[in-house]
Amino acid sequence: MTGKPARGRNWGTEMCGKFTTRAHWAQIVDLAFAQPANPGDEDSIQTFRVMDILCIIAWDATRGMRRLGLMRWGFPHPQDFRRPQPIHARGETVDTVPAFADAFRDGQRGIVLVNSFNEAPDKGGQHVITPAGPIGIAFVWRRFEIAGQLEPLFACVMVTVPANTLLTGLPTDRMPAVLAPEDWETWLAGSPGAAKACLKTVEDVRWTMAPEQRKSARRAKPMVSDPGGLF
Repeated sequence: MTGKPARGRNWGTEMCGKFTTRAHWAQIVDLAFAQPANPGDEDSIQTFRVMDILCIIAWDATRGMRRLGLMRWGFPHPQDFRRPQPIHARGETVDTVPAFADAFRDGQRGIVLVNSFNEAPDKGGQHVITPAGPIGIAFVWRRFEIAGQLEPLFACVMVTVPANTLLTGLPTDRMPAVLAPEDWETWLAGSPGAAKACLKTVEDVRWTMAPEQRKSARRAKPMVSDPGGLF
């Protein structure tokens, strides 16, 4: 599938641009209701940012089963595939914005397991939101044929929804679309209408929020909240 991402603010910029996951979660087989295995010394927390390669759970319609795939976070910019634009898709318009609509309707929907995610920078930096357990965040993915490249680019964008009460004190009105465990199968393999109904703001959750502890003053990679830095 090819096509240029839609312009405008349909994907948002002032929200999650980094999250963490556990290394061994990629080995989970029954992904719909699985809990992570007891972590051992070999387990590690991995941090992912825009342009990193994510392990995404997708639906293989031909085989009628879930599959794990590696995809870049961020669709390619129309003028330069090495630049990420867009990186988010609004849940409210994911089925109508040209950049996402065909992929969404064709079932190119995925899930990424997350241990925590970052939100909304302020003068002190971003905040880390940590759920009580693993959560699945909704993604939409596409295959791009890039001129001059031998292999196609598989890329994905995070789906977002309005922020919940926990995040209202931060300078953001968006948050990742966290899927209820019972909605995983519908999001992956259900009809477009049923899948869109899974995109809800999660409230009344046992999540914690704290300012991110920075190791150094220098930023290693650009943040989504600073889109100019992305380019």
